[in-house]
Amino acid sequence: MKFMFGERWHEAYPQATMGVLALQGMSNLRPATLLEAARKELELELRGRYADFDRAALKALPAIKAYDEFYKPFKKTYHLLLQLESILNGKSIPSGDALVSAMFMAELQDLLLTAGHDLDQISGPVRFDAAQGSERYERMNGEIQVLKAGDLYTTDDTGPLSSVIYGPDRRTRIQPATTAALFTTYGVPGIGSDQITAHLRRLQELICTFSPGTEVIQLGIYG
Repeated sequence: MKFMFGERWHEAYPQATMGVLALQGMSNLRPATLLEAARKELELELRGRYADFDRAALKALPAIKAYDEFYKPFKKTYHLLLQLESILNGKSIPSGDALVSAMFMAELQDLLLTAGHDLDQISGPVRFDAAQGSERYERMNGEIQVLKAGDLYTTDDTGPLSSVIYGPDRRTRIQPATTAALFTTYGVPGIGSDQITAHLRRLQELICTFSPGTEVIQLGIYG
């Protein structure tokens, strides 16, 4: 696959990076027993790890702090902070298609913002850029979203695939029949390349628990 950056990305966030994991040959059934067990184990681990943390302490965690700084000008709260708080309050990690479940688990473990797409629905090269404020796409909930100027986003020849503030699109969403996927991790300023690489390898390992025949097409850091 070909990946490139738009000029606005480097002008707005010269230190930001993107992590990319492209996979093929996987099965995307509902989570198998091993993944379900890992999901339950992660819930307990997170509740133990952050047992004494209030919101201020969670926001001081290096990864959450980096994303929080990015979200602040947009008057938004980092959504993984909200999801982590819900897990700590007793809710379960969402369990749906295996690929999506694995992505959620890796996100919560590392607190790094990741979007997943059906690779076969992507057209042309993938470009990373900072929004001008006129770009629009259909979100997962079916709503048409206009990006805010300065938001980081990923696009192909058809249109945006995801953005930091508003998440992934509906057009390239992962579905039960997905056999090839692209995962992108937004490395906003303050997130290191080593963190992203470890995170994507963790995601790869989780996927291999239910789909051992999965092949890596590409794993790398851009920026």
